[in-house]
Amino acid sequence: MTSPSIALKDERRPVSFAVLATALTLCIVLLFFISMAAGPVSVSFLQILASLKGEDQALVTIIIEQIRLPRAILAVTVGATLGLAGAALQGLLRNPLAEPGLIGVSGCAALGSVIMFYTGATAVFALALPLGGIAGALIAVAAIYGLAGRESSILTLVLAGVAVNAFAGALTTLALSLSPNPYAAFEIFFWLLGSLADRSLTHVYLSLPLMAIGWILLLTMGRALDALTLGEDTARSLGFNLGRVQAQVIIGTALAVGAAVAVSGVIGFVGLVVPHLLRPLVGYQPGRLLPISALGGALLTLAADIAVRYVMNGPELKLGVLTALIGAPFFLYLVLQTRKALR
Repeated sequence: MTSPSIALKDERRPVSFAVLATALTLCIVLLFFISMAAGPVSVSFLQILASLKGEDQALVTIIIEQIRLPRAILAVTVGATLGLAGAALQGLLRNPLAEPGLIGVSGCAALGSVIMFYTGATAVFALALPLGGIAGALIAVAAIYGLAGRESSILTLVLAGVAVNAFAGALTTLALSLSPNPYAAFEIFFWLLGSLADRSLTHVYLSLPLMAIGWILLLTMGRALDALTLGEDTARSLGFNLGRVQAQVIIGTALAVGAAVAVSGVIGFVGLVVPHLLRPLVGYQPGRLLPISALGGALLTLAADIAVRYVMNGPELKLGVLTALIGAPFFLYLVLQTRKALR
């Protein structure tokens, strides 16, 4: 059996799980209200509360309930999905560079959604978009797991992810090139860049149930992922069915990430950055990292979604562009750290 993949560690000490979870939750609540207040039209905290109670002016209520509330909810749910899925994939593959966007899961989910757009299935029934995203994500996770193996090296995982990403990107570009409607192709192109702008509660209703099922499947894998850190033989001796564990992580990731990408487009690197930053604070335990990464992902995505509204004058910067600007240098940092660890 090959040796497990290298885990990148630092000197930070673990902190109380309850303290860490409470701190992240409070920050999320704070940013949630800031997100609903942020925008071209200034809205106070009291107006937000009044509009949620239905006691404020009609215009403010429309702005909050139809524009900013869905956006804030999706920032939390999509961010939590990406952080949780990143931590779960890293625990399953025992590789610190596994992440839905980096290894092609988000790209294939986007391809599945684009196919639904292209074929006109979204006009026939509302669930076509998230179902297409889930199918694409499921294929991607299965392909990565089959190509890279259970105890792959970082190089093998990255190469497999690059191959899947490139293939999904090529097929997505082909679909856009062959689109008979240039306006639809233009709309899909901007959707692919990743954004939570102009989303409604309908998007929340479509994606949240599927993401919630994925969260449940992933969060219940904590003990199994903890056991996997000791090796597959040890995990089996502790009574875990590895085939069931693998299938549950794959299906949970596909459901959650597929539904998230279907409503937000591709938002990369959240699932890479968040688990790596929080892993030392939970003592490098995958089971404890799962819920903490969900909270961290929600916090990072909320903060980034607020930032894109103020980074530029004029058209709003796409959320996926900002997360890539943050995540790409961080990924290079991880590569350099891995290189040092191998010496």
